[in-house]
Order: sequence, then C-alpha cells, then structure tokens
Amino acid sequence: MTLELSMRERIYAVVRRIPRGRVATYGQIARLAGIDGHARQVGYALHSLPAESDVPWHRVINARGRISLPKGSHSYLLQRSLLEEEGVEFDAQGMVDLSRFGWR
Repeated sequence: MTLELSMRERIYAVVRRIPRGRVATYGQIARLAGIDGHARQVGYALHSLPAESDVPWHRVINARGRISLPKGSHSYLLQRSLLEEEGVEFDAQGMVDLSRFGWR
C-alpha cells in the first residue's frame, strides 16, 4: 500500500465516523487522520472519491462553516441538500453554526 493510499484510507475512515446531522472541518479531519496541517489533502482525497462511495463526503465543510464548492454549482447544491436532509441548518449567508452542528 502506498503512503498516499494509506493516507486516503485514514481520511475516509475518519469521515465515515461523522454522524448524520453533524459536520466536521477539513482541518479537523486532517488532525484526526494523523496529518495535522494538511487540510487540503483531505479535500483532494474527498474529491477523488468514486460516485458509488459510501464515504459521507458531504459532512465535511470549511473552518468558517461554509461549503467549499462554488455557490450555486451542482455540487454545492447537492452537498447543501444532503446536509439539510440530515437536519443541518444554514443561515442566510449559507453558513453552518459549527458550535451547534459541529462533530465532537
């Protein structure tokens, strides 16, 4: 197993632990996966997931409580819809209250 594959598997294992109705940040996932300071690697790993994956990628947002995809894009709308279906609420600016919906 290559180092990159091992890192991705650790990231996916952490993301699978995020419960429904909760979100985590890219930095938080990196820390828990043992790659503190490498939040971008979390984003790259999630972006490379196959469509049929069971990893709940939609539960990962940025440290400001926002979805990190272009607002209004298909992917943004999908992620927001999946989170709302799980009970995660967004304010008028499209932000999630991390103190209320954040994991851990």
